[in-house]
Amino acid sequence: MAEFDAIDALLAAAGQEVPLPPAAERRFLREELNLSRAQLAQALGVSPSTVGGWESGRDPGGEVREKYAYFLEGARTKLDAAAAAGAPADATVPVPAAGDVLVSGDDGPAEAEGTVGTDDANSGVLSVPQPCVLCGQPARHQVEGFPQHLDPAECGTATLAPTPPEEPAALLKEPRQPAPARKPVRAASGVKVVPVGRRVLAASDTPDLIGSAVAAALAEHSGDVEAATAALIKRAIPDAMALLEHTRKGGRYDVVAHPWLPDILRKQTARGADQIWEARPKWTRPELPPGEHEITALDINGAYLSALKTHLPLGQLEHTTGNHHDRRRAGLHLITPPAWDHDTVLPNPVGDRDEGGPLWVTEPTLRLLLRVSGPKYGLCDPPEIHESWTSGATEGLLEKFRIALKDARDRAISEDDTVTLEYVKAMYSKFVSTLGESNYNRELYRTDWMHLIRSQAFANLWWKAHRAYDEGLLVVRAMGTDELHVAGDWHAVFPEGRGVTEVKVKDVYTVGTDPDQPPQPPENPT
Repeated sequence: MAEFDAIDALLAAAGQEVPLPPAAERRFLREELNLSRAQLAQALGVSPSTVGGWESGRDPGGEVREKYAYFLEGARTKLDAAAAAGAPADATVPVPAAGDVLVSGDDGPAEAEGTVGTDDANSGVLSVPQPCVLCGQPARHQVEGFPQHLDPAECGTATLAPTPPEEPAALLKEPRQPAPARKPVRAASGVKVVPVGRRVLAASDTPDLIGSAVAAALAEHSGDVEAATAALIKRAIPDAMALLEHTRKGGRYDVVAHPWLPDILRKQTARGADQIWEARPKWTRPELPPGEHEITALDINGAYLSALKTHLPLGQLEHTTGNHHDRRRAGLHLITPPAWDHDTVLPNPVGDRDEGGPLWVTEPTLRLLLRVSGPKYGLCDPPEIHESWTSGATEGLLEKFRIALKDARDRAISEDDTVTLEYVKAMYSKFVSTLGESNYNRELYRTDWMHLIRSQAFANLWWKAHRAYDEGLLVVRAMGTDELHVAGDWHAVFPEGRGVTEVKVKDVYTVGTDPDQPPQPPENPT
């Protein structure tokens, strides 16, 4: 039957994907050989975070899957041979003293100050049990101020990642000697306990990745500033990810780089948006007091750079219901926002909405509403929370990354180095814009982070508007992340300059105040 020949040929050519061991065994095999993610990633031609994703349950495909399977099989064979010889595959790792553990995030060295004990003011035994930042159940210990279960068996979300599965049995058979305390215990949400003896480098010993990249680009283009800048901007995304990977060495938490996403984070149409409301301000004061007013349009420096300091969820988002907010967690919340009665003098913290009713907002927007509704400000009623998607969180997750970019930006400004300045700006702005499922950045798919960082920038602008209002200035306009128009002596409120804590003047214009005509700035302020 010739009509079936094509089908037979297709079936003959089709091959099944190479099987891979469970995610827990993949990491176990790599770590038993004392190989870092970066070493394995370089051999396979992928990024370290991609290897981390495979060890968290995500499977590779295509040719790289075959390479990965080949490595895993070779690692298993090597360990079997070591077990048969009665010696561990790797005997170079220091053995910790009993009870000595460090909390670490990546395969890099853990920070020295992370030692768990009772001598640290931020770590030790809690007098009153508090909810674990990972599973929410009562915990009697804390690490760096976060209540946590030190024993993963007690944690509701914990699994023993390095415990090898029953197959293959060769990994467990005699006469293999006990491993030299190498095996870390890792919680599913991202906390890993590792032995002592791994330390971060001092700040003075860490390489200047940004400066080296700029110097290399200038040398490659024979000092042509425009060509070097264009080349650096073109590679800003992979360079930003490399810098992030470098600054995460010694971090206390792992990050789920490619988590499962709830439907609210999925686009409703191919070119549409998801359901998250970022609270972008687009507000103009409806009227000013009678007379002419000199308005200054201020430019907020490095808005997205500053917004990298925000509470970011570490692991996969988990669903909860009820009108309750846990400050140890962060994510997305379905709320009914409160009424806002101050539109004549201040923008609404949730931005300008055409529709009423519940909406999904991010952690920065919710925290802003909770704060302004509290006893200190009392500007509105508290929002009503209906349901949430959250995970254990930390505000310092990107702090080293942010500081590295900020320091490079500050140096570039002081040295009038336009190449570095444009390069750094491209790194943090493109990092934020490609955190979603972008084809330009496949190492980190955290759409929730993208929304949170953007919303934090909007919330930061709102607080600057409130500060201006509180100091007696007339707040005239607030737009996006970095545009604030005020009337009055703004120098007494905001320092002028190009630093991230300073503001620049974009334009100065004068408006009359016809009661029926809101103030309108020039169409194209400089």
